[in-house]
Amino acid sequence: MRIVTLIENTPGAPGCAHEHGLSLYIETGHHTLLLDTGATGAFADNAAALGLDLSRVDTVVLSHGHYDHAGGLLRLVELAPGAAVYMQRGAGRDFYHGDRYIGIDKAILGLPRLHLLDGDCRLDDELFLFAGITGRRFWPRSNLELRVAEPDGHLVQDDFSHEQCLVLSQNRQHILLSGCAHSGILNILDRYRELFGDDPDVVISGFHMKKADPYTDAEWQTIEETGRALQGYRHTRFFTGHCTGRPAQERLQEILGDRLRPLHSGEALDL
Repeated sequence: MRIVTLIENTPGAPGCAHEHGLSLYIETGHHTLLLDTGATGAFADNAAALGLDLSRVDTVVLSHGHYDHAGGLLRLVELAPGAAVYMQRGAGRDFYHGDRYIGIDKAILGLPRLHLLDGDCRLDDELFLFAGITGRRFWPRSNLELRVAEPDGHLVQDDFSHEQCLVLSQNRQHILLSGCAHSGILNILDRYRELFGDDPDVVISGFHMKKADPYTDAEWQTIEETGRALQGYRHTRFFTGHCTGRPAQERLQEILGDRLRPLHSGEALDL
């Protein structure tokens, strides 16, 4: 299995752009797929610079309904018109950060190979999608700034029922991928255990701990307690970036050591 970070917030491989967004390129035994497509078409420019042929992509998984994960999706469909796109039905709603629209381009909803899901979905022996993450253990407080529009236009708290995770299974290795872990990484892992009865070998995810203002003591405590809880997943390795934020990531690395590694644009993951 091969996984390359096509785009992420931080620079990595020479000649590759970086932006506030996330896109992961994945080759399995039977698929070439993407989890998310970043905020713009820069992911495709990076793929070209890395010699990756996006016309081979057969599957696209959208982790949730925010622009920084779906912004390049229409470009991807131009490059790989045969690719099937999977998203939760609720990911097409109108999402806001304050007054700013942060949802997807509505043209995505008209794509001919779009599959709107209502919960979990097994695509085949290699690919499984799950949603239904209802736990609230260390739920990211930054979620409180994020809203979704009701049919009457009234904005309410986003509960992130539109978030889904991808599980890759190959050669007895199980890899869990999430875009931002808005539902909380520990709650996602609880849902994984509920479904699979074990822990993943690898987790690749943003942890949604990034913020512009200084962290409060309570926020640092939450980050540290999250890190100590992740220590309990003794055979699991973690890769994180994008919305985790460098200060939080560095604090987590102090706790988890080399079991936590950063994502950078254009770099392949050592799996």
